[in-house]
Amino acid sequence: MVSTDSDVIERSNEAALRPRSLDEFVGQQVVRSQLSLMLRAAVSREAVADHVLFSGPPGLGKTTLAMIVAGEMRSTLRVSSGPAIQHAGDLAAILSSLDEGDVLFLDEIHRLARPVEEMLYLAMEDFRVDVVVGKGAGATSIPLSLPAFTVVGATTRAGLLPAPLRDRFGFTAHLDFYEPADLQKILVRSAAMLGFELDADAAAEIASRSRGTPRIANRLLRRVRDWAQIHGSGVGDLPAAQAALTVYEVDELGLDRLDRAVLRALCTRFGGGPVGLSTLAVSVGEETETVETVAEPFLVREGLMSRTPRGRVATADAWIHLGLEPPADAANGTQGSRLFD
Repeated sequence: MVSTDSDVIERSNEAALRPRSLDEFVGQQVVRSQLSLMLRAAVSREAVADHVLFSGPPGLGKTTLAMIVAGEMRSTLRVSSGPAIQHAGDLAAILSSLDEGDVLFLDEIHRLARPVEEMLYLAMEDFRVDVVVGKGAGATSIPLSLPAFTVVGATTRAGLLPAPLRDRFGFTAHLDFYEPADLQKILVRSAAMLGFELDADAAAEIASRSRGTPRIANRLLRRVRDWAQIHGSGVGDLPAAQAALTVYEVDELGLDRLDRAVLRALCTRFGGGPVGLSTLAVSVGEETETVETVAEPFLVREGLMSRTPRGRVATADAWIHLGLEPPADAANGTQGSRLFD
């Protein structure tokens, strides 16, 4: 299939949704001001920026900020990830290809293999690696000097990072979920980049259902644009936004099909709990890790589910949201404990 001019423009617009500078980046005010200070100081000294670690849930802008670090430092960005680097030799090859001042972005850095971590310690601190040549008694360690560079790490599970690796980052930042007002600003900017007319009411509606996450907000924006293009007038107004979100099963709290399936199983099959995570996952036909990492964090944050030593428990708000009558003991999350008495 041959790409048309409109296809090229569309791909260009999609890539343009990422902010290119800290001035364009919306939200995360504390992190943004701290990062700006560090980068400006490094530029004024004509020095390489300290190593940077971003942590937080998926979709909040860790990769975007890594790109911005490279842009602000006027450096080349090299991208890799923890799962992709399984051997120390792989990391040595990446490090030896870096030029002075390059930014190396390592996504999911907590998933680096142990030998790779140990090599990275030395590279980050002393800008050198020891390459082992040969095996057994005849093996020789050859030190290899590296140009000064900046590592930008991103992780969704900061607790899995070993302390020696975490301590080698000169700047660490945790990204929080976004307020609806900030998401509205992001949606207005993204809509303009996509050439899609979006009114304020529609932007507010999408923002309120985006789970505090810019990635989800931009994804829902594209679905609203699709609906407006096919079934509406081509304009993103409130009726179009509500209709599109209904089609894609995103309710007024931002819960999707999986979230509601988990809540409904918890309330109707297990009497509100407590129930084990693996049992809950089997009941909705999903992997345990999917329920734990995709659905559960949002449900807990919204006060619809509680995690207890005995298992997952639905709160009274969960019953009410599903249109069900909550048990008398649902408010304090103790319903179902009689199963274990």
